[in-house]
Amino acid sequence: MISRQNLIALLTGGIFAFSPVSSSLAGPGEEIPLWEEGKVPGEAGVELPPEKAEDKNNDGIIRISNVSVPTMQFFPDPKENNTGAVVVVAPGGGYSILASKHEGSDVCKWLNTIGVNAVLLKYRVPRRKDREKHAAPLEDAQRAIQLVRTKTDEWKIDPERVGILGFSAGGHLATMALTTETVTISQKEALPSARPDFGVLVYPAYMLDEKTKSGLSPEIQVDESTPPVFIVIAHGDKRFVEGCARFYIEMHRNKRDCELHIYGKGGHGFGMKPIEERVSGWPQQAGQWMEEMGFLKNE
Repeated sequence: MISRQNLIALLTGGIFAFSPVSSSLAGPGEEIPLWEEGKVPGEAGVELPPEKAEDKNNDGIIRISNVSVPTMQFFPDPKENNTGAVVVVAPGGGYSILASKHEGSDVCKWLNTIGVNAVLLKYRVPRRKDREKHAAPLEDAQRAIQLVRTKTDEWKIDPERVGILGFSAGGHLATMALTTETVTISQKEALPSARPDFGVLVYPAYMLDEKTKSGLSPEIQVDESTPPVFIVIAHGDKRFVEGCARFYIEMHRNKRDCELHIYGKGGHGFGMKPIEERVSGWPQQAGQWMEEMGFLKNE
């Protein structure tokens, strides 16, 4: 298991200390369906083209579309490096597609370098007709968190240090998982809690009430039980920056742990891409926050 001193050295070494990912890291496991075949909730009558993953714009961004079978994929941390923490990663894509590499698998591999197990969530997209944009994805996210907690012994993880990290629409999804106390659908089997223990939100979308512009979007309800949250966004992300500030204010008013970074330069959608702006160092800041909050503790 990695020592506290070495862990802090990794966290403070900057983003470039995380790349390239060590070849000694264990590879990701097979995709695990979140629901039994034919029992994905609310999908009766939903017809989609076949699922597809492509770099259609030749920009290095892998886009997954038409997800009707939501899954999770485990990226285990090597035994000598494993802190026992685990983070579910939710890519963005406007609830229309999933940016599965620079907001997905690349993030899971980075988490492994700081002693964190990772789970890549492939939630349902695009938005389902006559349902809230986040309704089906939230069912998938909650189910994934529950199933992760059933893997405690098999995956060598701590069920009380299960976080969620989301980008853009995935950041909104992570926010919904963090602020929703109960599971959104009834389940016959007894499963652990669906609420994460902490969250990392990277340029989260749809946080601001678009009608009033004076508070959070109505579906987001921060209260005295909301888990600790780390938020990062750039000032130039004009559509979503104010919503992040509003979320921080609500966390502060409810006396909840929250850290907000608004960088002076940068736009939207940078994820783990190599960019020149300082905001590219967000993984260093997020890792330091997780360590400081005790989520990467070694025992």
